[in-house]
Amino acid sequence: MAPERGGMSFTDELKSAVTPRAALLVIGVLALQLLFIASYVGALHDPKPRDVPFGVVAPGPAAEETSDKLGKLPDEPLDPRVLKDEATARHQIMNRDIDGALIVDPRGTTDTLLVGSGGGTVLATALEKIATEVDGAEKRTVKTVDVAPASTKDFDGLSSFYLVVGWCVGGYLCASILAISAGSRAANGPRALIRTGVMALYSIAGGLGGALIIGPILGALPGSIMGLWGLGSLIVFGVGMITLALQSLTGIVGIGLAVLLVVIAGNPSAGGAFPLPMLPPFWKEIGPWLPPGAGTWVARSIAYFKGNAITGPMLVLAAWAVVGTVVTLVMSALRGDRQPGQRPAMEEDTGAHRR
Repeated sequence: MAPERGGMSFTDELKSAVTPRAALLVIGVLALQLLFIASYVGALHDPKPRDVPFGVVAPGPAAEETSDKLGKLPDEPLDPRVLKDEATARHQIMNRDIDGALIVDPRGTTDTLLVGSGGGTVLATALEKIATEVDGAEKRTVKTVDVAPASTKDFDGLSSFYLVVGWCVGGYLCASILAISAGSRAANGPRALIRTGVMALYSIAGGLGGALIIGPILGALPGSIMGLWGLGSLIVFGVGMITLALQSLTGIVGIGLAVLLVVIAGNPSAGGAFPLPMLPPFWKEIGPWLPPGAGTWVARSIAYFKGNAITGPMLVLAAWAVVGTVVTLVMSALRGDRQPGQRPAMEEDTGAHRR
């Protein structure tokens, strides 16, 4: 016979302490934990360049010969293409069409490697190593020229990534607090509109704060303060609204889904610690479509590449914001016929457990 405490058996205490719903949530947290480990380790444990867009400039037949040789390197680290001259190579690096270029000098034994470390110093270093090994095999040397150098206060080009991570964290935490403070579902249209308005104001403040900290205060990242402010506001709002949308669809589980999308899938695939060409295929493909990846690309473009090549990533971030807002408002409208005084399912469930 089970021992009793205060008139309740251990079994009754266990059922009261760990409800079926709580057990399911714990299992969900365990799944997120394991996915976190698998995603981060899977993406970052063995970084190596794969199909890096790379330009080749050389006179006559030497251009195609060099391009073919680079394209046949073991593990195919480069995706070479012949360019007409050095000016074209520099332009394409600044426009983020390629990540580096080799300028072959037929009159001497020293070639020039163009890189843009502002897009990721780890990738620039990897390209330098590849070019040095290739030229070294032919008794040639390589001189590296950094076309878009990272700031000396931006170690390994990570400042933009951590800035975006901070904006993303603020977005889903603010949305989670707004939602769970009065039940996990938006009960009606007015409440959803108020939450959306609060989210917008918070996003403006968060975007400005991040831009000021990373720029004038710490001097970690150059570039337009206004540009970074706008980017940060869009990231915070987009992540916040998609979190509210997921919560409106699934209740408190939506917080976990937001973490799954933004933190577990988004952060390791963002190209922060290692630029996209150094990530495994799965993470390389999903990164540009998630807020951390799109945001990191735009932040680096603003800081080091004169704001080039940001249209696509900005549209991705805008899509997250629009979809999150529409779903949140539509779901609240669909629940508009709830009887006055009727509480959301989550609140009723919580109340039942209290009773």
